[in-house]
Amino acid sequence: MTSKIIIKSLVLFFFCILKMDAQEILTPEEAIKIALENNFEIKIAANNLTIDQTNVAIGNAGMLPSLTASVVDNNSIQNSSQTLQSGGSNQLDNAKNNSLTYGVGLNWTIFDGFMMFAKLDQLKELQKLGEAQLKLTIITKVSDVNSTYFYLVQQQQQLAALDTTIVISNQRLALAQNRFTIGKASKLEVLNAQVDLNTDKVALLRQKELYQNTKILLNQILARDTKTDFIVLEELTLDEQLNLSELSALAAKQNPQLESQIINKRVAELQLKQIKAGRYPVISVNTAYNIGETQSSLGFVTQSNSKGFSYGFRASLNLFDGLAQNRNEKIAKIQIENSTLAIEQQNISLNSLLATSYQTYLTNLQLIELEETNEAIAKQNLDITLDKFRIGTITTLEFRTAQLNYVNAKVRYSDAQFQAKLSEIALKELAGNINF
Repeated sequence: MTSKIIIKSLVLFFFCILKMDAQEILTPEEAIKIALENNFEIKIAANNLTIDQTNVAIGNAGMLPSLTASVVDNNSIQNSSQTLQSGGSNQLDNAKNNSLTYGVGLNWTIFDGFMMFAKLDQLKELQKLGEAQLKLTIITKVSDVNSTYFYLVQQQQQLAALDTTIVISNQRLALAQNRFTIGKASKLEVLNAQVDLNTDKVALLRQKELYQNTKILLNQILARDTKTDFIVLEELTLDEQLNLSELSALAAKQNPQLESQIINKRVAELQLKQIKAGRYPVISVNTAYNIGETQSSLGFVTQSNSKGFSYGFRASLNLFDGLAQNRNEKIAKIQIENSTLAIEQQNISLNSLLATSYQTYLTNLQLIELEETNEAIAKQNLDITLDKFRIGTITTLEFRTAQLNYVNAKVRYSDAQFQAKLSEIALKELAGNINF
């Protein structure tokens, strides 16, 4: 009976292998590539960056002149009367008056206290801020992909562990039935074996549910059809050579959140420059070419035409604005101070997160070694217990305990690897060093 169960288990195992071969094997690199191409948040951040890049233009900074075309047509119908100096008078009902003026005009601000140059520099800094935001979005999404992917690897490993325990539970049930048949065991032993087997099947079903739901979540992050089927790699790969000082140095240069705070300070400084420009005069030049036509039914001139250039300049200087200039400068300086404080706060927070995450990373590496040893011991203990159970020298309770210890050891070992991988991902995310 035992041999039949083993044969059935092997057939099922090879069937699963063939089914897995028919599925798409998704690697972490492929998952990241799909996310970079499809993820909606990345696309939105990329579009926002395109907007920032488009805004970097000298015309947007106010450095170019404005050229306008205009047409003004005025018409009126009036009852008019005029008294002349000679004492006579003119009178006309429904007198028509028409005036048509059209042309082009140019206006150019040639000096505004260097505000336009500060504005252009600010637009360039906002573009850098958009680049930092896109980088942050990409790193965050790549981190999410990696975390979810390796969570699937862990779930797949736990499925394998539960498959193993069901094979063992089937063997135990077969042995119990054989012993009951020959009168060496009671019916209670068979029933207990059946209950434990059913318990293991329930755990396997729950694990399969979690595995499938996690696959749906990963497909969602990849922004593709959530029904897309695939399998992941069987093993976790860990980078065990991370160094805290190197990570801290990278974070100071590459962390997108810290980079954003530094850019925000620069933007605030350029905003102050623009406000200070209000203390200088604003000078603009203008020119126009206009054509005018006027018609009047009553008066000394019944029709006139004109065309030609006009030109001039305008200069203005703010002498008093209710002390608004001083207030605005004071507020801008406070905003710069806040930006400096935000940089310091981000530095402290970043270093704190790096230190705690690195300690967690080291602890998880040690746990991997311990849990690997525990799994080997639990496997050896299960093999010995199974041999003793076959010859009837131990109770079913002792056998079940050894079986559960082995399964739990495999699960803990898998979880220790996964937690270490999460620590690695978190550290690289903080350092802005995730490979994408």
